Amino acid sequence: MTTMPLPLTEVEARILGVLMEKAKTTPDAYPLTLNGLTAGCNQKTSREPVMNLAESEVQAALEELRGRTLIMETFGASGRVLRYAHNFAKVYGVPSAAADLLAVLMLRGPQTASELRANCERLHHFADASAVEGYLDELAARESGALAVRLPRQPGAREPRWAHLLCGDVQAPVVDAIGAAQGPSDLIARVERLEREVAELRARLAEVAGHAGGNVAERDEAP
Repeated sequence: MTTMPLPLTEVEARILGVLMEKAKTTPDAYPLTLNGLTAGCNQKTSREPVMNLAESEVQAALEELRGRTLIMETFGASGRVLRYAHNFAKVYGVPSAAADLLAVLMLRGPQTASELRANCERLHHFADASAVEGYLDELAARESGALAVRLPRQPGAREPRWAHLLCGDVQAPVVDAIGAAQGPSDLIARVERLEREVAELRARLAEVAGHAGGNVAERDEAP
């Protein structure tokens, strides 16, 4: 049985995701230099969230990943510039296709099976969304510890989204009556705003009722 590695930080997950992506999409430039890896981490497209990491932050995270054998260092063919490669699938004990799904989840955040199939196309071709779900179900049911989780379906959504668990448990967003995902602080603010609106409506109704009562009294008093 594969031992579950320690949870990753968001920066470590981004680094591994980039290395796993570039190994498949730009094999001529892989393994990556520190500069190339930092650029991949800070990429403005195909990233959620977008990050702005300094090379020193990436270097510090690489040292931690190297200590856990998740990345390997090499000088490549030139023998002059240090480069980095990942060792993800072996450390986590997952097949290549499952590792590719996790890479895309690390890079782009929670997605539906259909979105994952489309976003994974350059890394691995899945025949259909059910094939993606098959791998995700296996990742979620691992005896050594789940690596993926199916999130509650949002109102109006056709498919549930999936998230990775490489950084620890995922807190599902609170969904309000109109289907807007909210965190706890957003929900509290919304409740407070609704309470104020209700209080204002009650005050207006009381004012209208008062005016109506006054008009009735005036008519009663008229000769």
